[in-house]
Amino acid sequence: MSTEAIEIMTTAPLETDDAAVLADITRMLRELLAEDGLDDAEISRETTFHDDLELESIDLVTLAGILREHYGDRVNLALFIADLELDEIIALTVGELADYVAASLRSTATGQG
Repeated sequence: MSTEAIEIMTTAPLETDDAAVLADITRMLRELLAEDGLDDAEISRETTFHDDLELESIDLVTLAGILREHYGDRVNLALFIADLELDEIIALTVGELADYVAASLRSTATGQG
């Protein structure tokens, strides 16, 4: 990938409102789940990664890569998860991730990140 393409990808304006971020994450999860034939799973803010979607740690690593590809360095799933206890990671919901992503995008958009 050229430096110009990387710059465009990481500097392009992105939707930072909660609904748009949730829609993006839902789409990313559907693509990830499609690999296992589970793209019709119900996904909402309350959906848990572990119990509802049955994602394993390698799936979260894949999701982290997808988020980074889409949002650039503005969103770091590994840092977010590193601050959580094991029981919090197991109970993590799509809504909590969407809130983190939206907050990260807003803070970098305002120069706080």
